[in-house]
Amino acid sequence: MTNTIDTAEKSIIQDKPNTQSNGYAHLKTGENTTGKIAEITGSAVFVDLGARGTGIIYGQEFFGSKKMIKDMKIGDEIFANVKDIENEDGYVELSLKQAGKELAWKTIEEKKRSKETIPVKITGANKGGLLTEISNIQCFLPVSQLSFRHYPKVKDGDKSEILKELQKFIGKELKVKIFDIDEKEQKLILSERLEELSNIKDIFKNVKIGAVIEGEIIGIVDFGAFIKFSCESSEDKKKKQELEGLIHISEMDWQLIDDPNKVVKVGQKTKAKIISINNNRISLSLKPFKKNPWEEIEKKYKKGDKVKGEVVKLNPFGAFVKIIPNAKKTKKEDKNASISIQGLAHISEFGTSAKMKDALVVGKTYDFEILQIDKENHKMALKLK
Repeated sequence: MTNTIDTAEKSIIQDKPNTQSNGYAHLKTGENTTGKIAEITGSAVFVDLGARGTGIIYGQEFFGSKKMIKDMKIGDEIFANVKDIENEDGYVELSLKQAGKELAWKTIEEKKRSKETIPVKITGANKGGLLTEISNIQCFLPVSQLSFRHYPKVKDGDKSEILKELQKFIGKELKVKIFDIDEKEQKLILSERLEELSNIKDIFKNVKIGAVIEGEIIGIVDFGAFIKFSCESSEDKKKKQELEGLIHISEMDWQLIDDPNKVVKVGQKTKAKIISINNNRISLSLKPFKKNPWEEIEKKYKKGDKVKGEVVKLNPFGAFVKIIPNAKKTKKEDKNASISIQGLAHISEFGTSAKMKDALVVGKTYDFEILQIDKENHKMALKLK
């Protein structure tokens, strides 16, 4: 290396035995080695490498590692990387910084193998996830690897809104596990979900399919609503564990829903039934607490009936139609009167999508004929009269 050691520093070690010539064969540039600190000056650290000679940390390597060096004392064992097996002053030139990086990666690999939980402080956020560091190595926690509890519950998946939600985590501590390592690319991917899943089996001991819970709607997105509820702790039944689940839009009502906000509101307390626990995600339904209009469908409608229906949605495969109950046939006390059956006028009944759009307008009422009723699958086929 081009850096030289001043006279004062040389005098500190002039009486130390120089054994480098006996040990060079055992050292290679770029490898890691250990030694004991022999002397610390204002601009260099001398390291006793035993039979391999005397090492030195100086110049940029010294000033770049000051944080580590300030806590060192004579006699401490250190782990360093060999930059030069013999510099112009006859010393083995060492790097703490490079060795620290390599040691950090080895430590991280061990943490991944042992599936260790690591607390990290979030330092930044972007639209894809959260930023942090472990042992001075930059890490990334993708949105997809956030726990169900911390997943941004943003309507329509608006990226700018997602970023706002993620920025709320800056400065907070999260518990994570190592998800993926790529030392060559200097990439370290973390996962909060892996940490969540390591405890979830224990939590789910007290969560049963079919159980009815009472919870609070905490977020609404285009595909459904998130609900927060409590269950008994598996460790202490006096304590409550807080869980979250998803009520999919298809489980909000017996009729087709195009906007969950029309059914529930954030902060609303509601009962829901647990219908599945899949991949450690809890799915719930509101439908069991609402009258099923399909239960007595045969009493109200049959194949060939002429009915009035309001077009609620046009799709490439047809038109969704809300059947308007016949007021004369509907009893006042019939709870089903306010619940509309929805049917489908298939695209084949029109020929092409363009012809369907010419024939129907969303929001308008038309006369239809019932072609088929499938009670079990909650389907009704219609034809425009």
